[in-house]
Amino acid sequence: MLTVLYEDNHCLAVAKPAGWLTMGDATGDATLLDAAKDYIKTKYAKPGDVFLGVVHRLDRPVSGVVLYARTSKAASRFSEQFRTHRAEKVYLAAVTGTGLPTEGELHDWLLKDEKTNRSRSVKPNAAGALECRLAFRRLQQTDRGTLLEIRPQTGRSHQIRVQLATRGWSILGDTKYGSGVEFLPQAIGLHAWKLTVEHPTRKEPLMIGCPLPPGWLTRGFREPRSDA
Repeated sequence: MLTVLYEDNHCLAVAKPAGWLTMGDATGDATLLDAAKDYIKTKYAKPGDVFLGVVHRLDRPVSGVVLYARTSKAASRFSEQFRTHRAEKVYLAAVTGTGLPTEGELHDWLLKDEKTNRSRSVKPNAAGALECRLAFRRLQQTDRGTLLEIRPQTGRSHQIRVQLATRGWSILGDTKYGSGVEFLPQAIGLHAWKLTVEHPTRKEPLMIGCPLPPGWLTRGFREPRSDA
């Protein structure tokens, strides 16, 4: 069942469950894009292929808000916002450890290995390395770990996962980057909580939120108030 978070003639925002692909890959598994196209096709009795432009992605084990464009013009304008980091993204991350700083910024250089689909922190002068930054704030601490609010300032592959793991704050369930703690089936403790973009025609801010999946509460993490 597709959960629609926002919809108009120019865009469609939906909640991505952990374990789903944003769009197709070599596995041929079903995708959120397919489900969103079926939704549009059925609701509006659209004949033939339905256009939905992919303007950003979430990793397969990550849940949260995904925005698709319903027109080519909207796709171009949204893509430019993501490319220039004007789209504001806020994540919630459940990580290993307690006693983390109340807030701070992380600055690293990452290098991606395309063969293994893994990124790692390297020295700034490493060939092919890309600069990445994020800001974090501690929201909640439990005996199972710590809940952080994450605001990435760049958009590198696996950036949040690597930057946190490098400091010993592995995202729960993220075995790819060193976590030895189980989280939820097909999921790691990373959720795209809020996304703010400029609407492609109204030219005003559009903020879309996506509630935490219920399973997070069973792991001891509650959704913070938006003004927390």
